Amino acid sequence: MAAPVSPKPAISHQQRKSDRKRAAIIRAAIKVINVKSYALATMSEIAAGLDLRDATLYYYFENKQALAYACQIHSLEIFERLLGEAEADGTSGFAKLKLFIAGMLHDAEHNGPQLYFGDYSFLAVAQREHVGEWIERLTNMFERFLEEGISDGTVVPCEPKVVVQLLLGMLIWLAKWVPSIKGMTSDRLMDSICVASLNSLARPQNALAP
Repeated sequence: MAAPVSPKPAISHQQRKSDRKRAAIIRAAIKVINVKSYALATMSEIAAGLDLRDATLYYYFENKQALAYACQIHSLEIFERLLGEAEADGTSGFAKLKLFIAGMLHDAEHNGPQLYFGDYSFLAVAQREHVGEWIERLTNMFERFLEEGISDGTVVPCEPKVVVQLLLGMLIWLAKWVPSIKGMTSDRLMDSICVASLNSLARPQNALAP
């Protein structure tokens, strides 16, 4: 007879409040680091942007390095979620590629730029190794969309490793550029990306496919 499964303890109101505060700090830190770089970002500036005391940040993160590491993890979690959604919903390699790019643009439109695949040399050795391994795994997942498309005939023959790096550079830059353009939307960006790059990757019968 199987042992009864103990119910998970309910999350207290205080824990939810703490989680929201921590998430807000991470979002604020990502914004400052993207604008000023890790070297020039300060805990005081991040705290001021949230109308908090410096001590509040140090309650959640022992130093700037720990906070930056949390920002890297947060960004990679989003990237992995978007890859997973494209993998689950796409019916071909090209469809997965297009869904992932659209998801990246949509997320950037609503949540701003993240720290995808940026500099993380300032992290501790163990942190760098963790982030590096995660980035390699996610890059391989992205490349598989192209490899699958080449195999199933929806993507023209190409070098997936090179193309993925080109696409990543474009997506990371666009996420930082979009907020400066009044009225720009993720749908308009997606249309432009299709014209500039995606349709050249697609086999003719897939170029205009949804």
